[in-house]
Amino acid sequence: MKIKPEDMKLDAYEQEIEDALERGEFKRSENADELMQEAKILARNTLRKDTRITIRLSSRDLGIVKMRAAEEGLPYQTLIASIIHKFADGKLG
Repeated sequence: MKIKPEDMKLDAYEQEIEDALERGEFKRSENADELMQEAKILARNTLRKDTRITIRLSSRDLGIVKMRAAEEGLPYQTLIASIIHKFADGKLG
């Protein structure tokens, strides 16, 4: 599901940036297309889930993870993948 720009709620800082863009206060970088392409490749590679694993958990732990995922409105596999990703990036524990 794509979010339409007009449906987004901006905080004060984001609105300030949006207003500056509309007033033409920012200039496009000379290598903007190259940087954009590089960012797209990095994002695609970062978000790609290309490896499967099998893991054994206690039914109690899995039940708790499923409950927490439901509270967040996420599939439990997505929550587990997010926790592992944060740990791998040094943002957890």
